[in-house]
Amino acid sequence: MEMNFRQTEILELARREGKVLVETLASRFDVTVQTIRRDLTELCESGKLERVYGGAMLASGVSNIDYVERRLLNAEEKQRIGQVCAALVPSSASIFIGIGTTAEAVARALLRHENLLVVTNNMNVANILIENSGCEMIVAGGSVRRSDGGLVGDVTADMVRQFKVDYAIIGASALDLEGDLLDFDFREVRVSQSIIRTARHNILVADHSKFQRNAPVRVASLGDLDHMVTDRPLPDPVATLCAEHATKVHVA
Repeated sequence: MEMNFRQTEILELARREGKVLVETLASRFDVTVQTIRRDLTELCESGKLERVYGGAMLASGVSNIDYVERRLLNAEEKQRIGQVCAALVPSSASIFIGIGTTAEAVARALLRHENLLVVTNNMNVANILIENSGCEMIVAGGSVRRSDGGLVGDVTADMVRQFKVDYAIIGASALDLEGDLLDFDFREVRVSQSIIRTARHNILVADHSKFQRNAPVRVASLGDLDHMVTDRPLPDPVATLCAEHATKVHVA
């Protein structure tokens, strides 16, 4: 579909926030709610958004947002998350860093750490941390996912299973209100599950937009995590689950 200027901006807002509301959009563009509803209907019919009560959200589908778009989405928030997460990791530690643009923000924040052993299945993480001379790096083998430089599949999962790192830093494409971490690629999920089982401490890095999305493959639950680093206070049901599981929450 050919989008008008409002629809283009509405889609960008949905990508940044995860969800848009009819009343808020009508006020923002100084148009009637009927006009906004028509815009949302067209965006939903084209598969770009999904209707929810009072507005619309990004369509979940069965595939992730393009990597370049994900890298730009909530970039400042991811940078803050990366810095807070890096502060949880001492020098002279062994860590695993998984796939995702937030995980890559953590890698950038680790550039001044010393004497690290980093295992990763993310070629972008390897390219970032190669600038840190105090970091020994092991890149897991496996099938290269050309869309984002991730290494996935059984070969990768088998390799990371050999390590018992101090800290595993993982992301997720979505996090539902039942406390399940969700993703799109079952090959990537196998790798994440392998490292979660063996790491001494598991850290999830996820910005607020992940609570507005859905994905079809379950990775783990909040009960499998020791820490969660995000950029906004959690929805009440998720905060309650974190408290029940003694998962420490850090808001960047």
